[in-house]
Amino acid sequence: MSAAFHPNPDRLHPDRWIKVRPEGLYVEPGGFHIDPVRPVERAIVTHGHSDHARPGNRHVLATPATLAIMRQRIGEGAGGSLQPLEYGKGLTIGEVAVRLVPAGHVLGSAQVVLEHAGSRVVVSGDYKRRHDRTCAAFEPVPCDVFVTEATFGLPVFRHPPDLGEVGKLLHSMSLFPERSHVVGVYALGKCQRLITLLRASGYDRPIWLHGALEPMCRLYREHGVELGELRPATAAAKEELKGALVLAPPSAVADRWARRLADPVVAMASGWMRVRQRARQRGVELPLVISDHADWDELCRTLEDVGAPEVWVTHGREEALVHYATGRGIRARALALIGFEDEDSEGESGEGAS
Repeated sequence: MSAAFHPNPDRLHPDRWIKVRPEGLYVEPGGFHIDPVRPVERAIVTHGHSDHARPGNRHVLATPATLAIMRQRIGEGAGGSLQPLEYGKGLTIGEVAVRLVPAGHVLGSAQVVLEHAGSRVVVSGDYKRRHDRTCAAFEPVPCDVFVTEATFGLPVFRHPPDLGEVGKLLHSMSLFPERSHVVGVYALGKCQRLITLLRASGYDRPIWLHGALEPMCRLYREHGVELGELRPATAAAKEELKGALVLAPPSAVADRWARRLADPVVAMASGWMRVRQRARQRGVELPLVISDHADWDELCRTLEDVGAPEVWVTHGREEALVHYATGRGIRARALALIGFEDEDSEGESGEGAS
C-alpha cells in the first residue's frame, strides 16, 4: 500500500480545471480531451479499444503501442497527427504536465498523470491488477484525485485465478479429445492473453485462429509478445480441426462459421461469464471467467494503493464503488461519462470482430 497522499493546501482543486463535456473529459488548461467519444482538436488516448480510441481526432497522443493499434484498426482515421509518448516520459501541454504510466489492461494501455496548479490527477482508463505477460503491469501513482472505471464495481464480482480457468479448458479438452473447443475472445487483449496463459500452463500444441484475430496477434508479436505456433482456422478442413483449440470472435462462435468445427465445445472468456444468465444467453457450454478489468477487490485495493483523498468514477457500476469509497473517508462522485462499453463488448462493438 502506498503512503497517504498529502494534498498541497494551496492547490487549485481539479474540478476547477477538469470538466465533463459531451465529447468526454476535458482538461481545460491543456486544451485536450482524454478518450473523447466525438472528434476533437487534441486527444490523449489511454488504449486501443474502440470505445476509447475513436476516429477523427486532429491531434492524438498515446503510447507507441496504442498508436500502432490505432493505425492498424482505424487507418488514416487514427488522427491527423500522431504523437507517441513512452511510459514515464513527461511533457507539458499548455499549462499541464503530462506523463503516461502503465495501466495493465492491454498492450500499450496507459494511465494519464496530470499535474497543474499544485494538483495531481490520475486518469486510469481501463485497468487490471493481475500479472499479464502481454502488457506492462499497472503502476499505482499517489495523487489528489484518482479517476477510476468500475466495470466490475460490485462485491459479487471476484474473479477466480486465471490459471484455474485455463485449467478448466484444458481439462475439458482431455475429457473430449475428439471434439473441437472454440473459445470466444476479443481481438485486442483477450485473445493474446488467453494464448499466453495457455502457454504458461504447458499447452504447446498449435492454436487455431479465426482470420479476424490474426492481424492483432501479428502486432503483439512485433512488440515482443511470444505466442507460440498459431495457425489460420478459416481455410482448415473440418477433420484437421478435430480435437483442436480454436479461438474466434464471440460473434463468429454463434454463426455459421463455427459449423466447420467438429462437434465443438463452445467456451467464452470474459469477466461476465461469472453471470450464468449471460453464458446461457450466448449458448456457452464452458464459461471461462477471465477478465482484463479489475474485479471488486482489486478496485478497492487500488483506491488504497493510490491514497487519493478524492475519487471520480467514470463508468460501470459507479454507485457501489462511490459508496465504498465514502465509507473509507474518501470523497467520491460518479462522473456519468457516456459512450463507454462494458467488458461484454470490450470496446469492440461495431468492428466486425466482436
